[in-house]
Amino acid sequence: MTAADTPPALDTSAPDTPPAPDTPPAPDTPVAPDTFSAAPAGWRPALAPAVSLRHDRVRDADLLVLPERVVVLQGSAARILRLCDGDRDLDAIVAELMSRFPGAPVAEDVPAFLGRMRTEGWVR
Repeated sequence: MTAADTPPALDTSAPDTPPAPDTPPAPDTPVAPDTFSAAPAGWRPALAPAVSLRHDRVRDADLLVLPERVVVLQGSAARILRLCDGDRDLDAIVAELMSRFPGAPVAEDVPAFLGRMRTEGWVR
């Protein structure tokens, strides 16, 4: 195979221009918190009806089980989602996590994470 026959390398770098506002983000693309609509006052996040949170003992991993899809959760995602019981509002979830993890950027990260989950339709 000559250099002319070699397919071009896949460019995995971020594009120079952001996607159009109505284009949903790619699955593993970090999304800035300001790209989400503001959470309604008193929002009490809960998993969507068709979504469940499970722990896989074999893989020692937390999973978000969706219709026809399983998402392996990373980091503190499962801890956050376990607090989304529909009884606590977003402020209570943030306060709980701030007391458990002092110094962590909870006030910024948790609303952004839950906003992303809401955008995906996994949290209502």
